[in-house]
Amino acid sequence: MSREKTDISPSESSLAPMHCTRVKEPLGPPFLTELGTGTPVWVVQRHEDVRQLLTDPRLNRAHLYAPGAPALTLYPNLLDNPAILNNLDGPEHRRLRRTVGRAFTPRALARWRPWISSVVDDLIDRLIESDRPTDLVDGFVRSLPIAVFSRLMDLDDLDRERLAYWGDHAFATTAFAPQEVQKAMEDFINFGIGLVAQRRAEPGEDLVSSLIQAADEDGEVTELHIVSLVILLVMAGHEVSTTVFGNTMVYLLTDGRDTWHELGKNEAVVPAAVDQLLRGIAISDRDVLPGFLRRAVEDVEIGGVLIPAGSVVAADTVMANLDPEVYPEDWRAEPFTPPATPHLAFGAGPHYCLGAWLAKMEMELALHRLPKRLPGLKLAVAPEAIDWRRGLLTRSPQTLPVTW
Repeated sequence: MSREKTDISPSESSLAPMHCTRVKEPLGPPFLTELGTGTPVWVVQRHEDVRQLLTDPRLNRAHLYAPGAPALTLYPNLLDNPAILNNLDGPEHRRLRRTVGRAFTPRALARWRPWISSVVDDLIDRLIESDRPTDLVDGFVRSLPIAVFSRLMDLDDLDRERLAYWGDHAFATTAFAPQEVQKAMEDFINFGIGLVAQRRAEPGEDLVSSLIQAADEDGEVTELHIVSLVILLVMAGHEVSTTVFGNTMVYLLTDGRDTWHELGKNEAVVPAAVDQLLRGIAISDRDVLPGFLRRAVEDVEIGGVLIPAGSVVAADTVMANLDPEVYPEDWRAEPFTPPATPHLAFGAGPHYCLGAWLAKMEMELALHRLPKRLPGLKLAVAPEAIDWRRGLLTRSPQTLPVTW
């Protein structure tokens, strides 16, 4: 089996900051390698090919968990649950996405923006009042998505702490023992069951109540599906936001200082900058999983290569977002100009990330307010001393000591 070409410069270690990922030559057609379990996997990297993979109904998620399907990971994790929205396809998947879509409307997002801004400012206030150096991950990066979802679901501080704990375990690899991860996921499922039951009995103005109402209007969404929606939204939101924002802060506080200062001065440039940062900064080394997995339900040709039915296929969105045939300019060169071609950081097709707009809103607010109020924020350790946290599809700072 062939292996992928190195895309990290030889002078950079495997634990170089994620913004150091480079494509050194044109990307090639799909190639065959293996997952850590020994399961063969076709890795797709070119932008056009990845978009095809993510939008082609012949390549789906549900068949990854069909009886007799090959093992995908060595570790128990949230993605192993075939009942969650992310692992469904067809009419059932569309029905559940409609349910979530009724809660995540543009009107709802616009209504949430002022209080999300207040959450950002509250976290910055606490950061300013803390001793220096302080941990930006614990005090801001990790706290922001949990604080947002806690308020969306109308949870108290105790439940906020538990959400953070469960979020840390949901997509873990070797950071926790398998039995710890399994126990954390069981606890969260039981919490979700109780929360949905409580909100059904006493509905409010929160996200869970909105999901229940939308599910009831549909008439075919089960209670278990509602619980799985709550779990996936919170855990995926925690993982994506913590990873993307953490790696973005490493870049902005090291090689991206000019961008950092401009973000604080000019709010108008922030949305375009967020899109470029999402495109350019890798979320993973792809050493646990090489990308977002699908399984071919019939023979499929991708990029001139015939992928046999039954094959596991990985969409390497990290490389696709750096494809020099699509993005000839380095993303750092014009950080305030939106990408000419939409990036794939949130996927594409029927499994496009439901929380994408919320994650972008959090980033836009944080990446203006934080440099505006703390322009002198800087790392208190050398970049090579950063302690990294690994997940199934991610790598981000475990801690990020900062001062100002």
